[in-house]
Amino acid sequence: MRLDRRRLNGFAEQGVSIAVTLFGLLILTFVIGRIMPTDPVRAIVGEDATREVYENVYRQLGLDKPVWEQFLLYLRDVLTLDFGTSIRTGQPVLSDIARVLPATIELATFAILIGAGLGAPMGVIAAVNKDKWQDQVIRVISLMGHSMPIFWTGMIALLIFYANLGWVGGSGRMSQFYIGMVPERTNFLLIDSVLAGQWDVFRSALNHIILPAALLGYSSSAYITRMTRSFMLDQLNQEYITTARVKGLSRRKTVWRHAFGNIRVQLVTIVALAYGALLEGAVLIETVFAWPGFGQYLTSNLLIGDMNAVMTCVLIVGVIFIGLNILSDILYRVFDPRTR
Repeated sequence: MRLDRRRLNGFAEQGVSIAVTLFGLLILTFVIGRIMPTDPVRAIVGEDATREVYENVYRQLGLDKPVWEQFLLYLRDVLTLDFGTSIRTGQPVLSDIARVLPATIELATFAILIGAGLGAPMGVIAAVNKDKWQDQVIRVISLMGHSMPIFWTGMIALLIFYANLGWVGGSGRMSQFYIGMVPERTNFLLIDSVLAGQWDVFRSALNHIILPAALLGYSSSAYITRMTRSFMLDQLNQEYITTARVKGLSRRKTVWRHAFGNIRVQLVTIVALAYGALLEGAVLIETVFAWPGFGQYLTSNLLIGDMNAVMTCVLIVGVIFIGLNILSDILYRVFDPRTR
């Protein structure tokens, strides 16, 4: 009974924390919409609109009301999922985001699989071989991945692997020939092409996603490698590792079963943060590869002062990070029974 009550209290505290964080995020997005150096009314009516038209739209947007009342109206719209209409596309902002976000999720998911798949083993190898040639090589590779501008590596990679060698697809999510051949059920192109049985489209989409995902994955692997190495070095210096080796446990089991097993909880946080950064920070690679994703949508609307779209994008980025934190807490309980 006491354990159940403690668990319920923990869930209640977490729920309150999430609610407070979301409310703070709403305040932040509202403030961003008010301090941006753009005129939302002028962005709608244009520079040649008459004063009468300008004032009419000004009142329709509720900008003539006190700030606290504007915030309550904004809160009402968010709770009813009414985020307004995009100036650039003329479509509801939520519909636009439902169309572009899956493209970024596909790209970021492939990238984090590559980044974690490379970064974690490289970090372990570097830690086990501290200050040896393996460690030095991995540290140089990680430093290059962390320091090279992603837009530069994107252009060079396109020039080599697409233009010269023809190993991968070029810009966009698929070849122009296949556009419109797959019904948009989920807006995840790989999934939609499988559901439609269009395997040529699936191969084209896979061919186009490999290069940008590999570049993003390499960039995130640098961070994951560095943090994994640091965590592993801390564990390898613990007394239980020495005890295990003295008792005759093999080096492989000591490293992977015990040392690596004890950093899984920390590694979950690192991978979750890296994934969130890929979701909201892939704008440069999306621009280079003409990838119609979330980052490109946010940047395009920011440049023209489409505040409905910008505020909604900022809010969604915050919700994504909150969701990843919740997922990390759940995985904590899976990997570490002491936190249950």
